Amino acid sequence: MKTGGQLIVEALEANGVDRVYCVPGESYLAVLDALHDASIRTIVCRQEGGAAMMADSHGKLTGKPGICFVTRGPGATNASAGIHIAMQDSTPLIMFIGQVASHAREREAFQEVNYRAFFGDVAKWATEIDDPARIPEIVTRAFAVATSGRPGPVVISLPEDMLTALAEAPAALPHTAVETSPGAAEMAKLEELLANAKRPFVIVGGSRWSAASVSAFGDAAERWALPVGCSFRRQMLFDHLHPSYAGDVGIGPNPKLAAYIKQADLVLLVGGRFGEMPSSDYTLLKSPYPDQTLIHIHPDSGELGRVYRPTLAINASPEAFAHAFAQTKPRAVPVWAEETARLHGAYLEWSTPPESGPGPVQMGPIMKYLEAALPDDAILTNGAGNYATWIHRFHRFRRFATQAAPTSGSMGYGTPGAVAAKDLFPERTVVAFAGDGCFLMNGQEFATAVQYDLPIVVVVVNNGIYGTIRMHQEREYPGRVVATDLKNPDFAALARAYGGHGETVERTDDFPRAFERALASGKPSIVEIRLDPEAITPTRTLTDIREKR
Repeated sequence: MKTGGQLIVEALEANGVDRVYCVPGESYLAVLDALHDASIRTIVCRQEGGAAMMADSHGKLTGKPGICFVTRGPGATNASAGIHIAMQDSTPLIMFIGQVASHAREREAFQEVNYRAFFGDVAKWATEIDDPARIPEIVTRAFAVATSGRPGPVVISLPEDMLTALAEAPAALPHTAVETSPGAAEMAKLEELLANAKRPFVIVGGSRWSAASVSAFGDAAERWALPVGCSFRRQMLFDHLHPSYAGDVGIGPNPKLAAYIKQADLVLLVGGRFGEMPSSDYTLLKSPYPDQTLIHIHPDSGELGRVYRPTLAINASPEAFAHAFAQTKPRAVPVWAEETARLHGAYLEWSTPPESGPGPVQMGPIMKYLEAALPDDAILTNGAGNYATWIHRFHRFRRFATQAAPTSGSMGYGTPGAVAAKDLFPERTVVAFAGDGCFLMNGQEFATAVQYDLPIVVVVVNNGIYGTIRMHQEREYPGRVVATDLKNPDFAALARAYGGHGETVERTDDFPRAFERALASGKPSIVEIRLDPEAITPTRTLTDIREKR
């Protein structure tokens, strides 16, 4: 006989969980007690949104479900931002929520929420334990659901009495991974369509990739001389200095790249959904009927034909497809090889940072410095905001598992994402980028980095405004500024108050030494860049936008 709390922890151990992210709550004290005797590393966070985003970062970087525990009511609702990210980003994640005791349900008891209803639209599966003896079954099923087909978040509600009750249950067994692979007939059809193409293009995205499949796909792309783009915030899926790389298919893509995709006669979409952001509001590929011949590879059959009608639909994971595609080869030198080289050249030009801009701090030279200074295996995280354009456009990702950022466009992700990344990979450099508005949404997780001695570097790009909204505001309602100005703390002093290292950059030339001191400190660090708000994009100022220049 074991308590439900013990059964939860044993099921996690059986499924290979080595760390959990949590904010403690009285609603799941029995689980916390069971974790005391477990081999699982328990990382206590400062807010449930941060805990859920750490779990999402874990899922992105490892392909295994990130696990978080939060308490009922406000704890669960705080965490909902991370669940929404995991759903839109196809990230495997399992969140356990303490719940009111069974006898108190449906009385609007203290902090009671119906989690099946609340998370029904933003989770892949939301359920509640009603029999402690079924805990091993439900937890193992949660791992299968979170990782199979299109990965996503699972939410499990834990009534308090289910965790303290004693039950006899079978020992938990690990979930069985479900793989989907392309058939021989599908691969033959793909080769036929490619052989007849004149202007093909490949877009890689989604999850369920690995270092091995990324490498295999890169080899195949080179053999076929195919131009390849990465979907929004999936840039770690292809080496940016590979001769086939054509650029980021995200927000504000290179106009030359966008024009090529629209004029392509075949698009090979591997792993991704190609939603509103990467498709430029469904203009690069028209929905539901693309102008191009579309070959769509996705691990979830429900995604095939849901938004775009493909000419060839292949229900396969990117992992399996990449290895199958690596076994193919063109019958002759592809007619598009010169166009691929031209697109790569256009990408290199597009991703070369500008040297100048308004104000005393220039982001272009800073990005150029980071490109030279950061090792290829450095992990970059970020949330949302105009500052992220500098990463997406000018940082050249080289390796898998070097990027954690929300395709959902959620703010506040960079710092908690970096904390999880550094805990997973302590030997690697981890840099979080955040705007001033973005940082203060989950910046309290900097305290978590200090508590666990995780020396991340957070680069806070401080322009004193909610930059993206201000940009839209000036475009749509020029000169009518409201609700976008911010008065910020001294971020370097804030870092020191937490017990970390702080630097302030007020001139471009200050950044390299500030960044080097941050790394050398061995502490979690904040490097604040005080950027002129006029430098709203790499190519246009706020004044340009306001005056429609």
